[in-house]
Amino acid sequence: MVRITDAIELDEGEIHFKFIRAPGPGGQHVNKAATAVQLRFDVIHSASLPENVRLRLLQIARNRISTRGFLIINANRFRSQDLNRKDALDRLVQLVAKSAQKPKPRCRSKPTIGSIKKRKESKQRRSKLKHSRQPVTLTGE
Repeated sequence: MVRITDAIELDEGEIHFKFIRAPGPGGQHVNKAATAVQLRFDVIHSASLPENVRLRLLQIARNRISTRGFLIINANRFRSQDLNRKDALDRLVQLVAKSAQKPKPRCRSKPTIGSIKKRKESKQRRSKLKHSRQPVTLTGE
């Protein structure tokens, strides 16, 4: 079991690792060894995730989730397969922990008195400018 929080633990059977060749420079070692790790976690069908955490995770990691609902994390930072596996698992834990936190509700703020006053003064200034552009009409002739 992979511990996320006190209430959430992921079953290791739900996490699948695939080892692939790492892209980029590295010489002969990178061309022969499959050191990069692709972690796959089925978010939609996971029995370990509560429903509210699942929905937030789908929202937070929407660019990393496939059409079938798999969260895919590629790790190729290190030249070691074991370190890349730990890196991918740490990133999964961080994502799930972030989605386990309830978002703080937004409190609407009021404009300050000074900003209201400034806005009204600029509207009056603009009004006077436009009023001064109108043609003058002569009355009484």
